Amino acid sequence: MTTHVLSDTRVLTARSLTHIVRSPDTIITTAVTPIVLMLLFVYVFGGAIDTGSTESYIDYMLPGILLITIASGVAYTAYRLFLDLQGGIFQRFQSMPIARSSVLWGHVLTSLVANLVSVAIVVGVAFVMGFRTGASVGAWFAVIGILVLFTLALTWIAVIAGLSAKTVDGASAFSYPLIFLPFVSSAFVPTDSMPGPVAWFAENQPVTSIVDTTRALFAGEPVGADIWVALAWLVGIMAVAFGFAMRIYRRRAS
Repeated sequence: MTTHVLSDTRVLTARSLTHIVRSPDTIITTAVTPIVLMLLFVYVFGGAIDTGSTESYIDYMLPGILLITIASGVAYTAYRLFLDLQGGIFQRFQSMPIARSSVLWGHVLTSLVANLVSVAIVVGVAFVMGFRTGASVGAWFAVIGILVLFTLALTWIAVIAGLSAKTVDGASAFSYPLIFLPFVSSAFVPTDSMPGPVAWFAENQPVTSIVDTTRALFAGEPVGADIWVALAWLVGIMAVAFGFAMRIYRRRAS
């Protein structure tokens, strides 16, 4: 049986994207919560938060808001994957002459496109609220690259949740800790303002290095070693999650 991974993935990605286009509330819902958080932090809490820098608070917090946007969005990947499993569509795909991995990649690429659209909406609102950046074209591409890696890493975790869940609520519940992580990082306040144990955790979890790198790129400043730490975290998480996801998928498909 001949399979064509790229063409099969393209067809299945188009199928998933069609569902998104017909139900755009997914993207809107994903963008609403981060936008509300921006409004709350900038116009309610922002004046009381000392970041120790001269940049406006929205410039400081936007990188963390973008990560929350993606963490919220990947929950829908687990949800859609779970529905496909429960609806029997996976079993039908297995009886067809298509590459098995393309079924998962279709969901992953759909997640990437949908989350980047949500991120673009949030960035657009941030500009209206006063966000300004000195980033060069190259820095913008670097930011996009980091956000793509972050989305792929979290999406493969979502795939694990979607394949393993027993209920619809269980499929999306995994995202709650991911949404919470930016709040215990340098996303909203400097880590040195936190109590000792909390500061240690914040400084050594992946979100802080990703946020610090993105913030420096937006400001047009040197990123230092943070970018290598961020990339190590992202590639490592993605590789491990991909391995577990494929293992679970093969077991369910056998």
